[in-house]
Amino acid sequence: MCTNAVMHTNKVIFTQNRLSRQWGASLVELIVFMVVVSTALAAVIGVYNQSVANSVNPIDQTRALECAQAKMDEILARKFDENTPTGGIPACNSFDAEGVTCAGTADADFDDVLDYHNSTDNSATRCSTAVTVVDAGADLGLAGDGARLITVTATASGGAQTVLSAYKANF
Repeated sequence: MCTNAVMHTNKVIFTQNRLSRQWGASLVELIVFMVVVSTALAAVIGVYNQSVANSVNPIDQTRALECAQAKMDEILARKFDENTPTGGIPACNSFDAEGVTCAGTADADFDDVLDYHNSTDNSATRCSTAVTVVDAGADLGLAGDGARLITVTATASGGAQTVLSAYKANF
């Protein structure tokens, strides 16, 4: 090591020659740096992979919701019962002189709500629906057959599932 002595007001100051100074990092420091950076990079890539894998999920959920809503709209547009007159008035099983008795049975023509009970539909692209219809008047404080609970379960091709429920009252 090359040092120079410099006199400065009765003090001797030793300085190092610039060529003998140590510059850079040691091997241990480099290895520690590489371990820290690789660990951070692995964590970032893991989060990125998970976000890419789940980015399709909202699309499937939206597709399932659209299928369920379309089927629910189709069912709610139907009459309450086979014997319900167009417009729903007078309601079947009403005490009105013109009222008719509710049939209370399902058939295959899909012209009333009860016809959809236990039906499935796989005709929609990338989506299937399953429907249940049960008497639920007691849930609303009506006679047992005064309302029906319609439950539509839609499953998108990616596995996302949406369940919608609505009541159709005998008005």
